[in-house]
Amino acid sequence: MASTLRHLLIQRTARLQELPALSTPEWGTLNYFQLRNRVEGVALGLMAETLPADGIFACTSTPWDWVCEVAAACCGLPWNSEGISVDPAILGGSHFNHENGRQPYHDREEAVLESTLFLGNLSQGQWLQRLHRLNGGLGWDHTTIVELPFAAMGSEAGRGALWSALYAGAHARLVLPQRQSSLSRMLGSRESAPWDPKPFQNLFSE
Repeated sequence: MASTLRHLLIQRTARLQELPALSTPEWGTLNYFQLRNRVEGVALGLMAETLPADGIFACTSTPWDWVCEVAAACCGLPWNSEGISVDPAILGGSHFNHENGRQPYHDREEAVLESTLFLGNLSQGQWLQRLHRLNGGLGWDHTTIVELPFAAMGSEAGRGALWSALYAGAHARLVLPQRQSSLSRMLGSRESAPWDPKPFQNLFSE
C-alpha cells in the first residue's frame, strides 16, 4: 500500500498509465498519465509560491478544485477551507506548470510523510487507511466506473468518492444529470458503480 498520497498517485499512474482516470464535461477523459500531469502542473505552480503553513483551498466549482486538492496533498500542504485561496493562474493559467516550482516540488518528496497532515488533524497515512478500509467494502478496482453528479464534486461525499476512485484505480466520471445512467450500456463489460453518497458521508470526520 502507498505510504503517502503522493506515492498513491505515482503508483496508480505507473500501473494504469493509459487507463481512464477522470472524465468531466469540460475536459473529456483524462487517463492516469494525463491526470498526474495535470496534478503536477498545479503542484509546480503551488511550489513556486510562498507556502502557507495553515494550508490552501480552492473553490471554483470546476474540476480544478479536485486536481488542486490532490496537488496540495502531493506537496504536503493541508487542505483547509479557511486557508489561503489558490491563485486562479495556477489552475490552468499562466502559473500552471511553473518552472520555478519544479525543483522545490521534487525536493519536497522526502518531506511528505505518512504523518504529514492532510485535512484538519487527519494525516495522509490515516486517510490512506480509511480509503483502504472503505475500498474493502466497495470492492472497486481498475475495471470500475464511478459515475457521480457534477454537482457532488464540492461535497464531502463527492470528494470522498473521487479519492476512493483514485485509491482503487477506478474511472471517475463527473456527469451532468441528463447524461447519467446510460454508461453501463455504452461500455459493455466494465462495471459501473451508481452514485450512492452514503458510504462516503462522514468519511472525513469519522
